[in-house]
Amino acid sequence: MTPAQRTMPFVTRVLKSPVFAAVIFLAFFALAWALRAGLIQKDTHQIQANLANEAHALANNLEREFSIQAGALGRMAARMNNNVYPSKSVWQADAHTYLNDFGIYQAIEWIDKDFIIRWLEPVTENQTVIGYNVAFNEQRRRALERSAETGQPDISGIIDLRQGPKGIVTYHPVGQGSENNGFIAGVFKMQVLAKQLLTARVIDQFQVEILQRGEPSYALNTSSDISAVFRESVPVNLPSLDWHLALSPTKDWVENQRSQWPSITFVSVILMGVLASLTTLLGQMIFKRTNSLLRTRLELERQVDERVAVQVDLERLASTDTLTGLANRRFFMEDLSHTLNIADRQMRQVALVMIDLDRFQVLNDTLGHQFGDELLIKVSERLNCLSSETILVAYSGGDEFMICQQQMDDIDDVIHLIGEIKQCFAEPFEAMGQVHQITATMGVSVYPQSGQDADTLLRNADIALYRAKDQGRNTYQFYTEGMQEKEMMRLELDKDLSEALANDEFVLYYQPQLNLDTGEINNVEALIRWQHPTRGLLSPVEFIPLAEESGRITEIGRWVVLAACRQLARWKGTACGHLRIAVNLSGRELEDATLVDHVRDALTTENIAPHMLELELTEEIFIQNIAQNRSQLSQLHQLGTRLAIDDFGVGYSSLGYLRDFPVDQLKIDRSFITNVTERHDDAVITRAVINLAHNLGIQVVAEGVETEDQLHFLQAHRCNLAQGYLISRPIPGAELEKAIREGALFTGQPATSEL
Repeated sequence: MTPAQRTMPFVTRVLKSPVFAAVIFLAFFALAWALRAGLIQKDTHQIQANLANEAHALANNLEREFSIQAGALGRMAARMNNNVYPSKSVWQADAHTYLNDFGIYQAIEWIDKDFIIRWLEPVTENQTVIGYNVAFNEQRRRALERSAETGQPDISGIIDLRQGPKGIVTYHPVGQGSENNGFIAGVFKMQVLAKQLLTARVIDQFQVEILQRGEPSYALNTSSDISAVFRESVPVNLPSLDWHLALSPTKDWVENQRSQWPSITFVSVILMGVLASLTTLLGQMIFKRTNSLLRTRLELERQVDERVAVQVDLERLASTDTLTGLANRRFFMEDLSHTLNIADRQMRQVALVMIDLDRFQVLNDTLGHQFGDELLIKVSERLNCLSSETILVAYSGGDEFMICQQQMDDIDDVIHLIGEIKQCFAEPFEAMGQVHQITATMGVSVYPQSGQDADTLLRNADIALYRAKDQGRNTYQFYTEGMQEKEMMRLELDKDLSEALANDEFVLYYQPQLNLDTGEINNVEALIRWQHPTRGLLSPVEFIPLAEESGRITEIGRWVVLAACRQLARWKGTACGHLRIAVNLSGRELEDATLVDHVRDALTTENIAPHMLELELTEEIFIQNIAQNRSQLSQLHQLGTRLAIDDFGVGYSSLGYLRDFPVDQLKIDRSFITNVTERHDDAVITRAVINLAHNLGIQVVAEGVETEDQLHFLQAHRCNLAQGYLISRPIPGAELEKAIREGALFTGQPATSEL
């Protein structure tokens, strides 16, 4: 028997022995124990990794939410920096929209450059913070000053809010550096922030701590049974903040995270444990993949919703004026074209009304563009009340509005609409705390009589509007045949006007003023005429309104002052050497900051004494911008020129400016002089003006004197000077010099009324 044959039975016995079974069991037991310990250790690492993922997800969500909120505040600060908010109420409305869109805000504030809270939305439950200085310590002041200088947003960190418990304030500067105009601030309460950022699962299963500069600053779920083994801290990347987010799980969460497979593997067969572990791992992978796909789907749906919202906003912006909220010009013209197509098929009439606000440009220039924008909004609100299924109201731009009446049976329908438009302007408008009475001038064109398409209809309504403006303010005009030809002639005249100065086509005529005390001529008024190369001599009424519309009136006014000074220089040593010349100034000239310098230069260049030049302004111009006009007129008065008020007594009742302005002379409007001997009221007003002026030490000139009875009345009531065709019509300088030399001005015979 060989040794191998002898050992076989031994091996068989051993294999069959219970000891071998025990050894096998112990081997499997040892292997199972080792596997169990390994699986437990693996579970521990997985729990820590899951905790880290939760912490990073919370930190990323916090960073993303703050980025969204900061971006929103930044857009609001940009709009405020661009003066989009004409008033507090508009700002509050926009802030209210932000509060609705972003539920995380407790409040939105505007803080001025001195760090004082001025505006707040909502005011309810937050009244106590209005007027509060947010730079409540040196650290906060330095942080806010740095933010204002760099233009970067600043976050306060967790502080005790004045309107409640702990919270965070995000400040976004309005403008940068020296252009800074304060901050737009968003206030978050910590409990509101937690509700927005943390799900119920996170709040129930974790203790969340915010560490500020390494120190605990705020904690949630402090009462739960927290595991002392696991804790994860991750940094939060926020501007100007040193934050870490610490996440500690509850014991229940840890237990729920632990796998049951280590225990099953310890009891079960190794192979079944391995297979079960592989099955579990595979299930976990499928679950994670499913969750990833679900998150991707939700993100795609969110992006689709955002794109749809953006498309809706773009469509709304494309058809709506952002300032007034009315339909814009583009949408109005498209709708008008569509309306005309329908009207053509149904054989209906359509009316187009162009509306121009009277004196809006003057108010806008003198009171500021913010006032003008607020006034346009108030006008739009009233006009929008006329909107209906058949009436479309739109804002054309500048100071013009358009209204389309899409269905009308006869002209009475348009007249009724015009009456409703006038009613919109019946009450004064209040803007920026000031009340002004605004009127409107309108031009009307009717389809199909006034045009067959939208562009023609609009052009003809515009022509009718200009014709109405020529007739005066607060009126309307329908387009009629022949208007377009007149408008073309007007445009040609406007074109020629641009070359008139360069070609030296303007001349001055002079109308004498008779001194009623001495019977002498010591003053004359310079009146401009245009010697047009093809149309002959044109009076001011034919081209001065065009000059004012185009802005050339300032250049023409400069020419008149210089031409008057040159005439005074030529008259030296002649029979007209003692004459003082009065020239008219327009409102635009008075707004020119270089007016005083120009007058001074003209007097100096021609070596003319300042008192020989008199500057006349209408009463309306005097009171349009009292503060600026007082400064300009005071400088002219100090220069030595005389100042006169023309057209006195027409349309104004406040006489306080006579006390405030350095006025030397009043000119009673010709409307009072024409019937002064026939109408008792005109006589009373004329006497009152003369007495008022004399009591203030001001001379009085009566315009439009054409009869000896009028002259005798003025002499009897101590009027100082008289001007009109009774004395002389306006004549060139050479003729005036000859008439004074020959004494031909004192015949007492009325002159002809032609210019």
